[in-house]
This record gives sequence, structure tokens and C-alpha cells, in this order.
Amino acid sequence: QLHLTMSEKNELTKSLEMVQKELQEKESEMKREISEYKDRLLQAEKEHQDALTEANRKNEVEIEACQDKINSLEHFISSQKLEIEHLKSNKEELNNSLKEANLTLGELLKTKVR
Repeated sequence: QLHLTMSEKNELTKSLEMVQKELQEKESEMKREISEYKDRLLQAEKEHQDALTEANRKNEVEIEACQDKINSLEHFISSQKLEIEHLKSNKEELNNSLKEANLTLGELLKTKVR
């Protein structure tokens, strides 16, 4: 009986050791997979961050170019407004000169008629 019990104990011990070994192997495999997933996650995060950084850089360059264009257009508009004011002033002066010339012509014609 004792021999049978000892034999069963040995079998159970071997079985337990095999189960423990399997669990350790599974644990090692799971740790390795977790490590791989972490590495892949870190790589994906780095790629995502790099893409964001590049997109931000491109947007900043584009914004700066647009701002330069806006400034250039504002300067052009300002110069055009000055030109319009100058032309209005010239027109006013020409109209006044024309009125004076017409008055003078009218007076000369009256003088000639007399």
C-alpha cells in the first residue's frame, strides 16, 4: 500500500512539475508577446508623433507663406488706394482748370462779340 501511495505521489509530483513547466513556458511566451506588442506600440506612437511633427511643420510653412501673401496684398491695396486718391486729386485739379478755361473762353468770346 505504501509503495502504491509513493508511486502515485511520484506520478503526481511529475505531473505537477510538467504542469508548472508548461505554465512557465506559457508565462515566458506571454511576456515575450507583451514585450513585442509594447515595442510595436512604441514604434507606432513614434511614427504617429513624427507624422504629426511633419504635418505641423508643413502647416507652419504654409501659414507663413499665406501670411506673406496677405501682407503683400495689403501693401498692394494700400498703394492702389494712394494711387486712386492721387488720380482723384488730379481729376479735381483738371476739372477746376477746365472750368477756369471755359470761363476765360466765355469772357474772350463775349469780348470778341462786342
